[in-house]
Amino acid sequence: MFDRLVPEPLAAAATAHLQGDGVARGAIVAWLGHNSWDMLATLVACHRLGAVLLPLNWRLSAAELANIVQHAGAGHLLGTPEMGDLAADALNRAQLAPGAADGVLAGDLLLVYTSGTTGQPKGAMHTAAGMQANALAAIAAQGLTPADVVLSTLPLFHVGGLCIQTLPALVTGARVLLHPRFDPGLWFDAVHRDRPSTTLLVPAMMRALLEHPRWAVSDLSSLRFVNSGSQIVPRHLIQAFHARGIPVAQVYGCTESGPVSIVLRPDEALAQVGRSGRPALGVTVNLAADGEILLKGANLMRGYHRETAPAFDAQGWFHTGDLARLHDDGFYELVGRSKELIISGGENIHPAEIENLLVGVPGIAESAVVGVPDARWGEVPVLALVALPGHTIDADMLRAVFNQNLAHFKHPRRMVVLAELPKTALGKVQKPQLAELLSTL
Repeated sequence: MFDRLVPEPLAAAATAHLQGDGVARGAIVAWLGHNSWDMLATLVACHRLGAVLLPLNWRLSAAELANIVQHAGAGHLLGTPEMGDLAADALNRAQLAPGAADGVLAGDLLLVYTSGTTGQPKGAMHTAAGMQANALAAIAAQGLTPADVVLSTLPLFHVGGLCIQTLPALVTGARVLLHPRFDPGLWFDAVHRDRPSTTLLVPAMMRALLEHPRWAVSDLSSLRFVNSGSQIVPRHLIQAFHARGIPVAQVYGCTESGPVSIVLRPDEALAQVGRSGRPALGVTVNLAADGEILLKGANLMRGYHRETAPAFDAQGWFHTGDLARLHDDGFYELVGRSKELIISGGENIHPAEIENLLVGVPGIAESAVVGVPDARWGEVPVLALVALPGHTIDADMLRAVFNQNLAHFKHPRRMVVLAELPKTALGKVQKPQLAELLSTL
């Protein structure tokens, strides 16, 4: 399935290049660069040689990249020319181990490090068979066919950008328009010129498109749907696309799950605003007593690289750390992360309850709620806000919103305006970092 993702001359050249570098079975090949066909060709080459591709997040610092490369045991670092200086800096800090790895990764194809939103990044090991199962689930969920044209702009160093649409589209024979990175203007150019039938957008990208002056005047009629996910997708973003006649499908998952686990199909999207969907093809979903999402499926990773603690419980379930509720109609709704749950004076507070109230409030660009230690209550919710350019945030108005919609114990004890929120490459707020920052203010 993964042997013909790119034209054969490109795949053959990449394979010969890796062989010339001494890449053998079990070797780990790190890749640092913006989206490119060369990266996809290197994935094919790794598959042919029995090697493992390690995509690196180019938004990380050289020190962070060096830590990942060294932890992984990579023996080779390739990439695109524009990342040359960053790659050289990372190499100077890391100790590469040329040749084959220690055998732990035998049989794997992809090693992807988590974004580290709740701690140190971990390397999720994915086999070719698991990636194939994920591709088939993605194709079924989205109804992808060879007639589709997929506009791919999400970073391929993440399983979302690589495995939700890009690889499944190539597997099914669809045309893929691969952009080096997301740029709202270039996205509109591509929609106008190439008439894609679908694209994958995380909420931060959706927001950037809505705020662009071309949103109101561009012809978006070629898009039969867009896909989103990776976090709770604000309803006002979904409704803005629906108002243009574009269903917003969703994929819930994580680095460890491949990521296609719970899916909202395009034909379900208009009637299920805010829902994450139902189990993907081949995936079994269960909710723990506290609502945590547990997963089983062929598309899940086989474990964490160099981790001794088991990644799955005794019954074989992967505990995602995400919380959901199951509605009577069989659709799941993502409500937050268990590790983000704030317990204040014995009462549970889900940050999303507060954050969702602030969507669309005048003057607010972004918001995030975290728990901060408190001597009396154990911890209390603190609200971080980013103002829209040229706007000020009306604290009294926000208190009125909270009074009308939330029990008093859920009200933020403090509201702090920041220039920006710390985020991962996919726009997820790094709440541990934010909590640490707010604890010092």
